[in-house]
Amino acid sequence: MASRILEQAFDPWQLISQHQADNKLSIQFGATATFIGTMRDFNDNADVSAMTLEHYPAMTQRYIDKLIDEAKQQWDLLDVLIVHRVGNIKPAEPIMLIACWSAHRRASLDACSWLIEELKHRAPFWKKEVRLDGERWVEKNTDGL
Repeated sequence: MASRILEQAFDPWQLISQHQADNKLSIQFGATATFIGTMRDFNDNADVSAMTLEHYPAMTQRYIDKLIDEAKQQWDLLDVLIVHRVGNIKPAEPIMLIACWSAHRRASLDACSWLIEELKHRAPFWKKEVRLDGERWVEKNTDGL
């Protein structure tokens, strides 16, 4: 299990490949479910040119590690990797990577889906968008949509 919070852009496919090699997963798993969230250049019908994602490092790291532990308890997973960006982010840059490895697809798919929603709606991150009309803090959407 691994989680990282990064301030620089990352290549999600390289991180997945490296994680598999480092953890000798190449022959153990039958399924890998992945999610890569990227910054889009619009929100609420407005163009967005950049975003700043803020966090409290220790609190955020603890929260992500706790989610991984919960996913491992709920599903039969071989491994989980979560990488999340913070700092200044530009459109099309990856913000979040989730990868779940399991012997069978259902466990990895279900765990990945659950982790996406937990991180999106409950993780301690604060988002500020840069738009043509200025900067604005974005309120969390907790309704699961």
